[in-house]
Amino acid sequence: MRAGRRFHRTVAGGAAALLCAAALSGCGPDDGGTMAARPTPKPSPTPVWDRSPASIAAVGDSITRGFDACQVLADCPEVSWSTGTDATVDSLALRLLGPEGAAARSWNLARSGARMAELPQQMALAAAERPELVTVMAGANDACRERPEQMTPVADFRASFSTALARLRSGAPKAQVYVTSVPDLKRLWSTGRTNPMSRQIWKLGICGSMLADAEDTSPAAEERRNLVRARVVAYNEVLREVCATDARCRYDGGAVFGYPFGDAQLSPWDFFHPSKDGQARLAELAYRQVTRA
Repeated sequence: MRAGRRFHRTVAGGAAALLCAAALSGCGPDDGGTMAARPTPKPSPTPVWDRSPASIAAVGDSITRGFDACQVLADCPEVSWSTGTDATVDSLALRLLGPEGAAARSWNLARSGARMAELPQQMALAAAERPELVTVMAGANDACRERPEQMTPVADFRASFSTALARLRSGAPKAQVYVTSVPDLKRLWSTGRTNPMSRQIWKLGICGSMLADAEDTSPAAEERRNLVRARVVAYNEVLREVCATDARCRYDGGAVFGYPFGDAQLSPWDFFHPSKDGQARLAELAYRQVTRA
């Protein structure tokens, strides 16, 4: 029995040595007669986010339409931060596609006055164009109502945004989505409230929930403004959370909400919408977010 065992160990050891030699592997003296496994090289994964999309569709509200940026009470899409062709603004489309590409391969489907409930319809229109990138800026009109109690409930806001993304995915499953945060409306009030001209314009009914009685700093007025700001913060959290469920969606991380827009960045006609300079700042923020690694 002992001799048989030695015979079998000798044969097994010899077989292992032959296998090591045939495979040119590094079977060292401590391998115990086994072959050392070689790691298989893995190809680098293709990034989900493409930092140089070749076409852009824009959805949202009056900010993306360039309202009151060129003349009073009029859209001016050529200065839109997303798809505009004005060189002084240097829109996201101009930066990514160049002048010819911005003119031929971008679509501005936003509508002045639109609220989040309209976004599913706009997303369906965007999907039909098969863009590689869709920009979203919506939510300010949901907070900017005549009175705070008229603001869109957060649950409704979430449902509309979720439906909008699903509508895009059904028609353009690989389109990337860049979502901006809703601007800080209270910061805007704080910037313009000391300007006599802006106070007069705001009395015409612009964003009454935040801007009405701009000089009133009573506890009741402060509570009203804080309520509106809290709703904007809640909207932005919805945008962040819903966007995070989609691998091809990128939220701006609060960049627009946190940007300190000053007088130069506000329309000289309503002191609320972005001026050309304000549109340029939005374009810069967008480009930074879309192209970051």
